[in-house]
Amino acid sequence: MLDWRWTLTDLDIIVVGGGVAGISAALEASGSGLSVEIIEQRPNVGGAIYRQPIDGVEAVPQPRTARARWKALFSAYRQSGIRLRHSCVFLGIDSDGLVLVEDRLHGAVVHLKARAVVIATGAIEKILPRPGWELSGVSTAGGLQVMMKETGRPPHGRILLAGGGPLLIAVAAQMAKLGNPPVAVVEAGDPIRHPLVTFGLFAYPRLLSEAFSYLCEMTANRTPWLRGCVLTGVRRCDTGLEATLRDRRGQSQTIIVDRVGLHDGVRSNQFGLPDVAMKADARPIIMRAGDCREALGSIAAEADGRRVGRQVVNLLSGKTRALKDVDAAIAQQRRAQSLLSALFAPVDPTSPLATLPDETILCRCEGRTIGDLRLLAQRSDGLSGREVKHNGRFSMGVCQGRFCAANVAEVLNLISPSQAPAAANDLTGQRWPIRPVSIGALTRAISQHNSNDERGSK
Repeated sequence: MLDWRWTLTDLDIIVVGGGVAGISAALEASGSGLSVEIIEQRPNVGGAIYRQPIDGVEAVPQPRTARARWKALFSAYRQSGIRLRHSCVFLGIDSDGLVLVEDRLHGAVVHLKARAVVIATGAIEKILPRPGWELSGVSTAGGLQVMMKETGRPPHGRILLAGGGPLLIAVAAQMAKLGNPPVAVVEAGDPIRHPLVTFGLFAYPRLLSEAFSYLCEMTANRTPWLRGCVLTGVRRCDTGLEATLRDRRGQSQTIIVDRVGLHDGVRSNQFGLPDVAMKADARPIIMRAGDCREALGSIAAEADGRRVGRQVVNLLSGKTRALKDVDAAIAQQRRAQSLLSALFAPVDPTSPLATLPDETILCRCEGRTIGDLRLLAQRSDGLSGREVKHNGRFSMGVCQGRFCAANVAEVLNLISPSQAPAAANDLTGQRWPIRPVSIGALTRAISQHNSNDERGSK
């Protein structure tokens, strides 16, 4: 067990998350002479975008420009001497301003004290429910990508990628590069029908270069790209999973596959996080950086990490380091993401949640369905998001609403449009621990805290 006197460490800045934004923020602060420590749940840094493989495994091929960006950032990090507290999960900030971290190597909750906390927990995949999405063999496309990055191998069998957004193209290209291209990529939008918007991407050569390399890989492997098409359901059959697709003309077809990877965009991973406190006299100062603040991709995340790092330095030291260059870089990437959103906008603008059958699982952790939510919403006085959670157990499972809260809120608004609009944070709230933690680790931390208070009073 870790010694309490060692765990209660005074630092200038704690950075939660060792991805692009977290590393960039840490480098800015460390370069100004402040003490910095990075909290990372994995054994090494890199985040989701630059997830590092396990020992002895070659990294998944990435475009040249992306490799160059990571090489430069990682080199600066290694030379900085910034301390990494790895295999640790951020749980929250308590009423005393202490950062709570679960040290999974030692089975204990660690308390850390800092003048400022930068939260850079990245983005989370957005997944829309469909009939059968809870079946074994159906996962997120990002999950398949993480598996490839960690093992250096593609997923086995016949893989279908479905949903919407540029990540599907990246995953398909990486699968092809590793020797098992998907049987098809099902895209709800149709980027090719927006040539003027596509032309606008020429203002962002790095994004365009990466997209072009992925599309070339898909084309070389003759991977079908079914645009303006949606996955309407999955069911198990004798030979695998039967995926039903509907094209823009309303015609249906089925494909038999072994696995399905779903992806419907990304959203900021802000669930349960504490309020941001940016005042100079606040202790600790709390700020968010990168995709955790605004999901704009890795280029913007790096710039936003630098911006937040400088802001914290300014607040703690009274300096006035300029922000104009990083603000401009973030604004540029915001414009680029707006173009991508327009390119990949679904051909059918109708909400896919509006026509789901009652038996469709909405909350996978608790097995709650669309029908369960509709029954709850029949109350004459209506239900708030919190009441839906406590009465219907939506968003009460292991994921704590990360995958279902936004969908539950949207369905609730569709069912009861006359009620006050519900939002995802109505179900998730703000609380600690943010992640599930063993009662043993938590109670040991409380006992240690109480013992420390008693020693201090003597």
